[in-house]
Amino acid sequence: MASSLADVSWKMLERRARGKRSGSVYEPVKSINLPRPDGESVWDKLDHYYRIVKSTVLLYQSPTTGLFPTKTYGDNQRAKVHDSLYCAACAWALALAYRRIDDDKGRTHELEHSAIKCMRGILYCYMRQADKVKKQCRADHKHALNSKGLEAIFCTWRDVCFNNSPFCALFFSPSRLQINAVSLFLLYLVEMISSGLQIIYNTDEVSFIQNLVFCVERAYRVPDFGVWERGSKYNNGSTELHSSSVGLAKAALEAINGFNLFGNQGCSWSVIFVDLDAHNRNRQTLCSLLPRESRSHNTDAALLPCISYPAFAVDDDALYSQTIDKVVRKLKGKHGFKRFLRDGYRTALEDKNRHYYKPAEIKLFDGIECEFPLFFIFMMIDGVFRGNTEQVKEYQQLLDPLLQQSPEGYPVVPKYYYVPADFVEREKKNPGSQKRFPSNHGRDGKFFLWGQALYIIAKLLVDGLLSAKDIDPVKRYIPSQDQRNVSMRYSNQGPLENDLVIHVALIAESQRLQVFLNTYGIQTQTPQQVEPIQIWAQQELVKAYFHLGINDKLGLSGRPDRPIGCLGTSKIYRILGKTVVCYPIIFDLSDFYMSQDVMMLIDDIKNALQFIKQYWKMHGRPLFLVLIREDNIRGSRFNPILDMLAAFKKGVVGGVKVHVDRLQTLISGAVVEQLDFLRISETDEPPEFKSFEELDLPKHSKVKRQTSTPNVTELEQQPDINVNDWKNKSTYEILQKLNDCNCLASQAILLNILLKREGPNFITKEGTVSDHIERIYRKAGSKKLWSLVRFAASLLCKLVDSLAPSITNVLVQGKQVTLGAFGQEEEIISNPLSPGAIKNIIYNKCNLQDEREAVLQQELVIHIGWIISNSPELFNGMLKIRVGWIVHAMKYELKIRAGEMAPVDLYQLSPSEVKQLLLEILQPQQQGRCWLHRRQIDGSLNRTPSGFYDRVWQILERTPNGLIVAGKFLPQQPTLSDMTMYEMNFSLLVEDMLQNIDQPEYRQTIVELLMVVSVILERNPELEFQDKVDLDKLVKEAFLDFQKDQSRLKGTEKQDDMTSFYNTPPIGKRGTCSYLTKAVMNLLLEGEVKPSADDPCSIS
Repeated sequence: MASSLADVSWKMLERRARGKRSGSVYEPVKSINLPRPDGESVWDKLDHYYRIVKSTVLLYQSPTTGLFPTKTYGDNQRAKVHDSLYCAACAWALALAYRRIDDDKGRTHELEHSAIKCMRGILYCYMRQADKVKKQCRADHKHALNSKGLEAIFCTWRDVCFNNSPFCALFFSPSRLQINAVSLFLLYLVEMISSGLQIIYNTDEVSFIQNLVFCVERAYRVPDFGVWERGSKYNNGSTELHSSSVGLAKAALEAINGFNLFGNQGCSWSVIFVDLDAHNRNRQTLCSLLPRESRSHNTDAALLPCISYPAFAVDDDALYSQTIDKVVRKLKGKHGFKRFLRDGYRTALEDKNRHYYKPAEIKLFDGIECEFPLFFIFMMIDGVFRGNTEQVKEYQQLLDPLLQQSPEGYPVVPKYYYVPADFVEREKKNPGSQKRFPSNHGRDGKFFLWGQALYIIAKLLVDGLLSAKDIDPVKRYIPSQDQRNVSMRYSNQGPLENDLVIHVALIAESQRLQVFLNTYGIQTQTPQQVEPIQIWAQQELVKAYFHLGINDKLGLSGRPDRPIGCLGTSKIYRILGKTVVCYPIIFDLSDFYMSQDVMMLIDDIKNALQFIKQYWKMHGRPLFLVLIREDNIRGSRFNPILDMLAAFKKGVVGGVKVHVDRLQTLISGAVVEQLDFLRISETDEPPEFKSFEELDLPKHSKVKRQTSTPNVTELEQQPDINVNDWKNKSTYEILQKLNDCNCLASQAILLNILLKREGPNFITKEGTVSDHIERIYRKAGSKKLWSLVRFAASLLCKLVDSLAPSITNVLVQGKQVTLGAFGQEEEIISNPLSPGAIKNIIYNKCNLQDEREAVLQQELVIHIGWIISNSPELFNGMLKIRVGWIVHAMKYELKIRAGEMAPVDLYQLSPSEVKQLLLEILQPQQQGRCWLHRRQIDGSLNRTPSGFYDRVWQILERTPNGLIVAGKFLPQQPTLSDMTMYEMNFSLLVEDMLQNIDQPEYRQTIVELLMVVSVILERNPELEFQDKVDLDKLVKEAFLDFQKDQSRLKGTEKQDDMTSFYNTPPIGKRGTCSYLTKAVMNLLLEGEVKPSADDPCSIS
């Protein structure tokens, strides 16, 4: 009876749904798959698709702007970049197919120019925003673009005008930043021009495209709203860094670098340039994000056009397979792919009147997400490109039953299939049991043009009317077996085995230094000996790039002031008839004290060589200039430098193969970049560039090389005054003492008092306070008084170069960074920041306990950024990199090593020694250490065991009233409703719960406790916590029980000090886990035990 009623209700609902769609184009297919006559000609096949394109795509193209609407009905029509680009690609693809026949009756021309009209319509709308491009390319020009400013550019371009307005007013949507749309435009622009289309007409447009590239280069550090315009999965207005956005940006940069926008008719000034190092940062970021889409999206169907057609952004076949397998496994359904899990878009339960969701609302959409046939089409195209006929056949068979038909009998791709409201509960109880319906025309338009366009492209490929090479003329997809044979100006495909040999030229800054090094068998050249080749600092190359993309009419002021990385300086440049080589930024004279440590310079050289070896992907050898200054060989610096130069001579440096030769000889095998955008008219004065000049010293004079650092007196190493004795004395007394004092450390203390009291411009006997501190900073650096150097650097608010990129390196690995002193309030950095913002955090948060820590944390950020890029495994289990806590761990490590003696002061270590100590504490803890030390170090590093966050999720499922520790509460709801077990945002939420714990060893004990709770609940499914679980209380009970045993067994008195508890092994008889387990079981047994049907102890 119940089943018959269900059948009746099903039929009634289906009849009602069909009644609502009367007149819709979504009618069941009847004639699409009818057999065609044998021997059907190519013309007949193309004519069939031409009629489909004309009636289902081109019919809706705007006659004025050339754009395509998101809805094909109504008066208030709007166009989106994404939809319009795929429609243009559809027309272009069919035009390419028509090129195969001789008499096309003008259809090739018509179709090509439909695509051109659309591309130029988008370009026109973009160019109206040129003022925003200039503003944001110049924002924080020192290192990075401001993400809020980029939002103003990219979101304005999301929705563009479709109507016939002569001004084509743009729709501004301030909350929908989308980088991928601009990247996709650049990618298709290159593809279409490569096939022979003329889209770009003049230098104004070339300049504008170049400035678009400047913006896209920063995609790796700009969180956006992604393809679906919803940002995070929670649809609450927050942005995230999306793999799909970064991947499309990477693909666009690879395609457009060195590309001539005028095609075959182009000249040197219509070529587009890309910062090779910026492209590489996008590549690294993409590889670290995948197979995830973002922090909240464990996977997403938006990854398909990123890793497959049209972007093909992933070079690594294994990473591609891992990513696409995850997408298919988690999102594939009978009617298409879900966009992402818990996607509420167009579901029956979504409130259409609200822009954003409420907390925990996305739980409602679990299991009833709409399924999009569009992604079956993407999988078909992917199969064609990869030669996987089984994949093509599989997805075509899945797609065909889903297609509807237009009144003319042409195939129509529904936008999505949804679960009707009446069937939602049944679908949730039994996933996949209920029938889904195609989207209605009343909401989404009669045609979903993105799907229609992609369907035509797929059918042309499958029917053999078009080849994969036709629609990918720039070779975005290159099979692995063909990668070695590709010869392009720029290619993302490098050698299969990275056995790169780096060409090295050794440059001495003077003939005197050259002669001196020659006595040790080191052959070098001087700047005069390499003429007419000029040697530039990278900053001079930056000045040359200022002229790239300048356009006064559009108000575009050229390339922002961004440093050139070591990939960019490994090329040879032709500039205004000159041949130029650049030395890497690591040889620049820096104002920060780390450059005073020659071991750091040697380490930087090795790291740079490793980096170039790993990421150089161009055809031609990289050229690495080693600049040797006389200052490098003074004192104890000489022997390490000599050893490094000897390694260069042997041909291997830090495991990297090098070939040292004269610069003139090495040029023939290098990559040459022609900077022809520096076109100077007869009336303009050429820009002035300063080449590296040779020191004018007598050739046969001796290099003053001290055999060792001069002895530093005890007075200079230690202050002879106490700050507390002087901070309340008058300024006059302080000045008197300052004049009489010879100790640099004491002078620094007195100047610090004056600095805080009178300001940096207060006059002393030796100038202003600031100038006096600067002199102390220089003297202390030359004498290697590292503690004093750090103190003076902090007083001067020094900022190390590359601080912002180093933090970005950490963030793109899926980590967070916190800056701040141990035990004090910390600043959490989860998105890239500008150097100015980072400086404010450092000097407001890090010097509260010790001024020197403000610069020490900068050192550590630089080191951590490098280590995590090269050895990310050292940070396994560390989701938050708490720099202040790492400083505490290093101090504790020095204390452990000192034993009974006084520990070495961390601030007296050289920068290279600090880096080595950091590397040592990041290594897995040695078994010989006591458990107290291990817990202190692991707790300071915030290290957690494998699977920790998943286990906390499982605990939360059995804890209705949540968890609390150190006053921080983690509720069960809305946490479980908003998030899923494997998403990164949940892991960050757990870290946030542990944030208030102020003792490293106690934090590690809490981590052990949570692992114990997880195991107990896993082995006892009938148990559940009834009340809020106070983790502090459980540890306290375990400790009290531990004390009772210690008192009984050893006769020790009870005390509050938990050191003996922390020093107890976790496993074994009377291990900490046994006491923690007892406390947990006592709490569990206070509540009710859920009965189980298969419980062997139950009595029937």
